[in-house]
Amino acid sequence: MKAVFNGQVIAESDETVVVEDNHYFPPQSVNSEFFSEPTGKSTYCPWKGDASYRDVSVDGETAANVAWSYPEPKEKAAEIKDHVAFYPAVTVS
Repeated sequence: MKAVFNGQVIAESDETVVVEDNHYFPPQSVNSEFFSEPTGKSTYCPWKGDASYRDVSVDGETAANVAWSYPEPKEKAAEIKDHVAFYPAVTVS
């Protein structure tokens, strides 16, 4: 699987984990140079826990809060710890 933003591959892996139709990329497959520090946005899922968000920037174009991960997921979602998923502004195919 590849995650592409503004023509740039920002994550690539043969070992994504699919949860609720989202591909979660392992942390080592993400090209961190395109990601901001956590933005402070957080959402809560009853079975996964608290999600943390990051912006993605490529060649002057930024998508705010487009990438999310679960740094401390609940037990049922342990397999996606620190994995990264994306909103549709990033093409995953």
